[in-house]
Amino acid sequence: MTDQPATALTGAPYPGAPVTYAEARTAGVALRAPRWGLPDVAIAILLAVMVPVLVLGSALAAGAPRYGAAILLGSAMLPWVGFGLWPWLTTRLQGNGARIDLGFAFRRSDLLWGLGGGAACLLLGSAAAALVTAIVGDFDSAAGNAVAEADVPRVVIYLFALCALIGAPVFEELCFRGLAFAAAARWANARGLPAVPWATISSAVLFALVHFEPVRIPVLLVIGLVLSWLRARTGRVGASIVAHALNNLWGVIGILLL
Repeated sequence: MTDQPATALTGAPYPGAPVTYAEARTAGVALRAPRWGLPDVAIAILLAVMVPVLVLGSALAAGAPRYGAAILLGSAMLPWVGFGLWPWLTTRLQGNGARIDLGFAFRRSDLLWGLGGGAACLLLGSAAAALVTAIVGDFDSAAGNAVAEADVPRVVIYLFALCALIGAPVFEELCFRGLAFAAAARWANARGLPAVPWATISSAVLFALVHFEPVRIPVLLVIGLVLSWLRARTGRVGASIVAHALNNLWGVIGILLL
């Protein structure tokens, strides 16, 4: 059941619903109708942006070094309040929790899907990056620039790399392929729109825009489409987490070599 396309499952409350919801319903679990939706996606993004701005801004105003360890690690971890904590909290309070409502689960098949998706992210992302470079010249990611400018002990760089390799894939996928994908699918289905294509494209576009790196939008959009397709195909975020981590691995290697 878990290896067939999520769109082919019975027992799902709407097209694009995570496979975990259908599995729970089939198993006789008492489920609540989810009350979370697109406003919660907006709250998640707002928290992911404003918490770092307020905390890091206060730290800088108090005299923290602009390129110090606290600022570097804070910039990596504080967005998780929005990307991770809010999706978990709102689905727990207004639904059945992240595992059931958002497909925050992992199966063995997700590893293979994730490895294949990660390879596709690297291939297609590299092609998009080459095209952007041909148009605007060389460019780097915000994370790469932050590490290059930081004056911190080596252990801080290792911690930052760990955040990029594990933390970012887990929490960003919970937000974009979990909450944003499911909320967009529910919204589209309620209006007679094709839920799965709508959710796949819109969650990928949101993922690209929320990084606030205009020159990298084509690269991030291509990667986001692959990750969103994995969510649509498997009905879980496990595969997209693996693919996201594999895609980030090369950037992490670059960070450690700086």
